[in-house]
Amino acid sequence: MSTLPVYRWRLAPDGYATRRQLRALGLRPGGQDVAAVLERPRRHRGPLVAYLYRVDRAKPVRPMTPGRWAALDAAMRARRVCPECRRDAGYCIPRSLGMCVPCHDIT
Repeated sequence: MSTLPVYRWRLAPDGYATRRQLRALGLRPGGQDVAAVLERPRRHRGPLVAYLYRVDRAKPVRPMTPGRWAALDAAMRARRVCPECRRDAGYCIPRSLGMCVPCHDIT
């Protein structure tokens, strides 16, 4: 069993990136395993951990197809419809409320 290299905050070598950094470059991990760990120390708790992937093994992000756009649109529309009054609220319904703000204010 091999252990992963651990780097301190801002000291990771070139060629490694987090998922967000890969996405900003138009890449995705593409099934590769985590290559290294980045740790940011904190005073009274355990360190914050970020997983690093090799940039040279990353694959391009898959393009959005019309079917994916339709599925994403349907999912976002479902998040806007209030389960109580069945109207489109015009914004994503907060999960903490479970309904649109006017319906929540009535109850």
